[in-house]
Amino acid sequence: MAQATNRVESSVETAARTVRRVRDSLEDEEPEAVAVAGVVVASLLFALVGFLLVSSLTILPFAVFVISAGYGWVRHQELTAKVLALATTVSTILILLLITVFIIVEAVPVVRYESVTVFGVSIPGVRMFIQPNWDAVSPPIRFSMVPMIHGTVMVTIIATAVAAPLGVAAALFLSEIAPAPVREAVKPGVEILAGIPSIVYGFIGFTILSPWASDQFDILGQGTYLFVGIVVGLMALPTVVSVAEDALSSVPESMKSGSLAMGTTDWQTMISITLPAAFSGVSAAVLLGVGRAIGETMAATVMLRGVPKLTEPLYNAFYGQETLTSLIARNYGEADGLQLSALFMAGVILFITVMFLSIGSQYVEARMRSKLGGEQ
Repeated sequence: MAQATNRVESSVETAARTVRRVRDSLEDEEPEAVAVAGVVVASLLFALVGFLLVSSLTILPFAVFVISAGYGWVRHQELTAKVLALATTVSTILILLLITVFIIVEAVPVVRYESVTVFGVSIPGVRMFIQPNWDAVSPPIRFSMVPMIHGTVMVTIIATAVAAPLGVAAALFLSEIAPAPVREAVKPGVEILAGIPSIVYGFIGFTILSPWASDQFDILGQGTYLFVGIVVGLMALPTVVSVAEDALSSVPESMKSGSLAMGTTDWQTMISITLPAAFSGVSAAVLLGVGRAIGETMAATVMLRGVPKLTEPLYNAFYGQETLTSLIARNYGEADGLQLSALFMAGVILFITVMFLSIGSQYVEARMRSKLGGEQ
């Protein structure tokens, strides 16, 4: 927690320094440049407000912004570049905050609906996480997230078991073992795989893997968490390989040479020097792969049954029902009222999960940097 606090304080100090530099630049510039910078910022702000209000007049401040920014770029390029960089950064942060607030606000109705009263105290949203029934049609209407959370966890665990070891092993091979011609041929090929649309993976899984699994394991119908997890793991594999290989390649050669000079083998050097030194980057690669698995939509939507209920028993990976992302993709077109709010709630759960993964990766990186730097 202390390291996270220090990181936040460092970010605030950096932002404050940026604002001070822009302020100092404004003080040093001539009045015309300051006026142009003010028009740029004010017009961008009014354009953002008009966009949020869905006003037909939004085009006017946006046109002023474009004209003033173009004029400032020609006459006072340095100051205009600083102001534009600061304005766009603040706008990006503001937009992300607005998106976060929007999905949370839209999820509030179903949270209130699924409240539970305990000893006279109403606890919002508890019923979504303690009862397993989802029924948006027949009274009493229930919107439980338990089946979808279970499906997401199952798919993520299987995908991570596929992508993490294979990805790290492939990254080690490319970084430490493969000859240069092989690495130059394989690395771009792996990165190209990351660009294949997820619907293609899902279609291959639906037309090839699912029928094969149904025949081999006597499964009634198609769709299993096992093969969805394998497909999603293969989809996440290029991301893990690419990021982990970059992290392993960034380890200084002097550290590896020193280890080899002490009489260790190549394998011992990789295990005891290269992997620990690049652990923060490798763990970030795995977490990126996990994030890809959690947020995967089309492959899960195509391959799963789309039935929001738990498998029996819970660890049964040979049946697949629904995940959070496939629930949203399958129902958003026809959902309204509380059902639409429940879909936003699924989005909130995904958002919070990915946020904690990001915080965890930052924490691991900070710990490894502290250990490798000799800090306590």
